[in-house]
Amino acid sequence: MKNQLLSSALALSSLMVLGQPDKPVDSRITDVTVFLNKAQVSREVKTRLESGKTNLIVTGLTSQLDPESIQVTGKGNFVIMGISHQQNFLNEFNVPKSLKTLKDSVETLQRQLALEQSQKEILNKEEQMLLSNQKIGGTNQNLTVAELKAMADFYRSRLGDIVTSRMKQDEKIKKINERITRLNVQINDQNELYSRNTSEIVISVSADMPTSADLQVSYVVANAGWSAIYDLRAIDTKKPVQLSYKANVFQRTGEEWKNVKLKLSTANPNQSGQKPELYSWYLDFYNPIAYDQVRKAKSYASAPALRSAKVSDELKEEAPEAVLLSDYVTTVQTSLNTEFEISLPYTVLSAAKPTVVDIRNYEMKSEYIYSVAPKLDSDAFLIAKATGWEEFNLLPGEANIFFEGTFVGKSFIDPNNIKDTLSVSLGRDKRIVVKREKLKDLTSRNFIGSTKKESYAWEISIRNTKSEPIKIIVEDQVPVSQNTQIEVAMLDAGGAQYNKQTGKLSWELELKPNETRKVVYKFEVKYPKDKQISGL
Repeated sequence: MKNQLLSSALALSSLMVLGQPDKPVDSRITDVTVFLNKAQVSREVKTRLESGKTNLIVTGLTSQLDPESIQVTGKGNFVIMGISHQQNFLNEFNVPKSLKTLKDSVETLQRQLALEQSQKEILNKEEQMLLSNQKIGGTNQNLTVAELKAMADFYRSRLGDIVTSRMKQDEKIKKINERITRLNVQINDQNELYSRNTSEIVISVSADMPTSADLQVSYVVANAGWSAIYDLRAIDTKKPVQLSYKANVFQRTGEEWKNVKLKLSTANPNQSGQKPELYSWYLDFYNPIAYDQVRKAKSYASAPALRSAKVSDELKEEAPEAVLLSDYVTTVQTSLNTEFEISLPYTVLSAAKPTVVDIRNYEMKSEYIYSVAPKLDSDAFLIAKATGWEEFNLLPGEANIFFEGTFVGKSFIDPNNIKDTLSVSLGRDKRIVVKREKLKDLTSRNFIGSTKKESYAWEISIRNTKSEPIKIIVEDQVPVSQNTQIEVAMLDAGGAQYNKQTGKLSWELELKPNETRKVVYKFEVKYPKDKQISGL
């Protein structure tokens, strides 16, 4: 009996030691580093610890955080014993004020709708009452003409009022329903963000005595990232092109990043950081008889690849370690990536639409030149050729183009395909008049034995009606043969630069105000007379 009591006491003591009290704690988002895909969120936790062991539960976190990326550091006289993560399917995100306002508006409109529908029902009842009491007087009572007329006028007037009032009620009900529908669309869009379950981080700590604790908790979340967008502005043809580097920052995590220290990084955690390895490349003759053996060998060989893919996926899940807002952005070049640190507190709400963040404004040395390809379009286009863009760590992104304060179109900047000069088209200039005409006197078709020879001549005239001199590049082309029986010969390039491989002709001209220049080029094509050429 004594042994049983002793065993029970020891078991109870062990349970008391293992059973640590849980303490939910509040946290605040202080820093967010947004990668091209995903983001790293840092939270601050301040609390008071009692002596002994305690489980601090950081609540209200997004369920989309990566448990493998959780990091916890702290300051204080305590020991961090362990970290774990758990989903909370009972709690949802706190509804933001904007969503509460939308829901309150719907409730108000629904009450108003019920009132208008009741008013319509009253009109319907009154109409039914009038129609069911159309019999005037008794069977033995004779009414005068005046009394009959007065009664008929009353019915006509009242029934008309009822119909008019009911139409007005129907119009009110229609408008209220339309407003409720629009609000419900917005509510459903936000409910998708805030109706998700939350998760929690459990931090086991131990303290020898009561003490204060400051903890920093960080983790990586999905459904967040940023992409580059640009504004390219040319004030006139004498000043540099201004490049506004911006970011479309998006996040649909359900958490609100309010007044946080925001950092944009060009890193992408979704891309594996592991160097690929080359394996031996074997060649052998195809042997149908050995198909089963080959299939087995492939199956066996694929096993390491599967394991390697699994390791790669695990690595993807690990977290790799921004007057104008752009004036408060610092660019930091790390060993592998570029980071834009925004010194002012910034807010990025969890929403379907991205938040535009100004990163930096640059000026690029630019040369302005006109370009025209009259075979395709007789209008001349003003082109800004900017240099020095390599210093700005640009990413691929869409660009809005403005010239002289007017939006002229969109373009796409892809630094991977730009050479030394960034060319931006600023739009058409109708004051440059360009014409392209075939010179019939110099165009001919002759037969020499079994060979047909066709000669062509084209004239391009360019007139500058502007009050200032311009530089213009004129482009045209001659055909390129893809058959040895077809010969293309350039008779006169007219002073153009001629690329024989591409057939491209290019003139770079300078025109004074009201000056007209003409260029003429000639070429001939020889081929067998019993053949037909496509594309000539």
